[in-house]
Amino acid sequence: MIKLFVGLGNPGPEYEATRHNVGFWWVDQLADQLKLHLAPERGYFSLMARASVQGKPVWLLEPQTFMNASGKSVAALARFYKIAPQEILVVHDELDFSPGQIRLKHGGSHGGHNGLRDIHAQLGASDYWRLRIGIGHPGAKAEVIHWVLGRPAPDDRKLIHMAMDHALTALPELLEGAMDKAVQRINTPPR
Repeated sequence: MIKLFVGLGNPGPEYEATRHNVGFWWVDQLADQLKLHLAPERGYFSLMARASVQGKPVWLLEPQTFMNASGKSVAALARFYKIAPQEILVVHDELDFSPGQIRLKHGGSHGGHNGLRDIHAQLGASDYWRLRIGIGHPGAKAEVIHWVLGRPAPDDRKLIHMAMDHALTALPELLEGAMDKAVQRINTPPR
């Protein structure tokens, strides 16, 4: 069962519409669906919401530490509430997928993603779940920073939001801990 849903991004209005913030976008959609409001939580360096869903506690978290220090927020909350890594879903941008592609996976390397790198280090584990949302690649490594901190074209943004909507259809499985079913649902493109 996923107890902690973490969206990765950078705080502040200048980053709000950038590709690097798709994790925030997804958690915002999840909060809307669950009728929750994310509020500042200084103790966890984040915007956070807590709810009881189907009688079980669930947390939504958007670290406000900037991407490279995301683990500080995630680890603080996970340790305090004794949430195991396998009960955490981190939602983040994925350069290796084109806009509209989305994948749910368990564990693995950080793949060069600085937010994941810090979460690995702060949790001391890599066996948490990741929801990888495609943002495409600029084609040249030297352009990556400008790309992730740039805004997607309207067509790409539409594809990204369609993929995020698709992933939200697996919320019942994520909450029940039916992770094989959640993987199958999310990783199978809608027809």
